[in-house]
Amino acid sequence: MFMNKIGKGIAKIFIKLYRLLDEKFITPLSRAIYYLFEKFKSNPIHMEKILSKPKILVYISLALAVTTFFLVDSQVITLVENEAEILSNEPVTLIYNKEAYVVEGIVDHVDIILTGRKSALYLAKQLGEHEVVLDLSDYEASDTPIKVPLSYNQTVDNINYKLDPAYATVVIKKKISDKKSISYELLNEDKLNEKFSVSDVSLDQTEVVVKGSQDSLDKIATVKALVDLSNSKFTEAITYEIDNLPLVAYDKEGNLLNDVEIVPKTVGASISFSTYKATVPIVVTTTGNLVAGKSISSITINGQTNYTVDIYGEKEDIDKIKNVPVTLNIDGKGTGGALTYNASISKPTGVRSISEKDVKIVVTFGDEKQKTINISNVKAINVGSGLTANRTNNDPIAIQVKGVQSVIDSITEENISAYIDLANYTAGTYDVDVYIDNTDPRVNFVVTNKINIVISSE
Repeated sequence: MFMNKIGKGIAKIFIKLYRLLDEKFITPLSRAIYYLFEKFKSNPIHMEKILSKPKILVYISLALAVTTFFLVDSQVITLVENEAEILSNEPVTLIYNKEAYVVEGIVDHVDIILTGRKSALYLAKQLGEHEVVLDLSDYEASDTPIKVPLSYNQTVDNINYKLDPAYATVVIKKKISDKKSISYELLNEDKLNEKFSVSDVSLDQTEVVVKGSQDSLDKIATVKALVDLSNSKFTEAITYEIDNLPLVAYDKEGNLLNDVEIVPKTVGASISFSTYKATVPIVVTTTGNLVAGKSISSITINGQTNYTVDIYGEKEDIDKIKNVPVTLNIDGKGTGGALTYNASISKPTGVRSISEKDVKIVVTFGDEKQKTINISNVKAINVGSGLTANRTNNDPIAIQVKGVQSVIDSITEENISAYIDLANYTAGTYDVDVYIDNTDPRVNFVVTNKINIVISSE
């Protein structure tokens, strides 16, 4: 196919050249000879005998055409103007001792500007290999930059060329080697099955050889094997044997170092996945205030009063999570009997996957009632280091409990967790507020009393 294209191209050139010669030289020349024949009618018999022969004009025309072709081919006569072609972004072949040296300042690609006749440019583009070479085989290591010319393998005569850039300023340094310990880096964690966690990665080897200039090796902070968790084969919580994990080097700022060679380029690894699950309740919290005189009577989640979900993630993260909160805005509500919320569940920090993303919550309302409960047990939290806190008296604290009758009837002193927060308190005597640890949106606790405490050094 390639040779056929070249043949067709050459044929088109000769056809165009023949038509040009026929139009510019052969036909005018034939007319000129005929004109001379008319002028020399004084000796008609002699001229008539010569020119009346059938092939005589063809021979003359052929001789003139061949003569003109050689004149044009040798550029004595130029039938077309010179043109230019640009071959952009051509690769540069680098020749040097890769085992002994490292080269900085390499030119990877150049533009080749070709000038010449259109027919020659056509052949140059079709036949030329356009190989640009930066040959450093005769150069040795030096800290001084060297300006080296690039060469172009020109395969067609009568073509001029120019390279841009024409030179490369390089620094040749001795290649040295060193050993570095390797670790691993997890990539595309968001692409891993949400229920899975990486429990262990065991590399086949702990050290590799790094090669490069002394300056480059000094920049290496870490060498890591890249573990791509988007691998489609990771479908179960088991151990996989993976070959050919690519190795990369980073500097202390986390930038990838491309001018160092790592031997070997890849390592194998055993990658283990696990899945850790915990079942925790959904806890409803509210914002805003109901209309006066109303309280929440009941809350159901997907038809259940105690609704739980399964959460997945790392064990140390999941174990810290006791519930999954869902917040409802109840501001101005309470007069319509019941409200239905289609709530989205947000994954708590550390949770990779959750068994439910949306739930249906139904809230009913009733008339607000209240009662008072006296409590004696109040705990102190955030007491400063080396300090103790004691109440000056043990009088009970009155807690006002508000809610619908059926809810407040079930509240006793044992259900109330009261505390005082002594963060930033120093030694001394203080009247401090009492707070109630409440996770039930059906109940509202009101504390009007403060308690008097004495904080002293231990």
